[in-house]
Amino acid sequence: MSLTNPGNVEEHPWSTGLCDCCGDIKSCCITFWCPCITFGQISEILDKGETSCVMNCAIYTLIYMLTSCACLYSCCYRTKLRREFGFKEDPCNDCLVHCCCMHCALCQDTDLKWFDWCVGWEGNASQHREVAMAQRVEGSMRR
Repeated sequence: MSLTNPGNVEEHPWSTGLCDCCGDIKSCCITFWCPCITFGQISEILDKGETSCVMNCAIYTLIYMLTSCACLYSCCYRTKLRREFGFKEDPCNDCLVHCCCMHCALCQDTDLKWFDWCVGWEGNASQHREVAMAQRVEGSMRR
């Protein structure tokens, strides 16, 4: 199942700027104090539930503790997110964005309004199935 924005093929700008991370204070605070949580939530959804938030959070933390270069791991997911949802590579290369401004990049990565990052892949998948079913039933009732 794909939770992408259907029909959106061409690249478009991010809905927030890289330094607009204080738009959602809750996400901003969580990302500032514990970026591994935000990364875990992002990665679980991008991996479509094949990996868990906790596992990716632990891998991120381990990489950070051993090398201080967790940005090299998280930038791969930014690239995956950008390609999946058709965002422009802006303001520069994904790796540079995460290495120079990791907290802001993670906040920007969560700015997909049709996802509830806190409920994970299964929660989002079931919400989207319910919406699709309601639309299908509503459409059949009009005929």
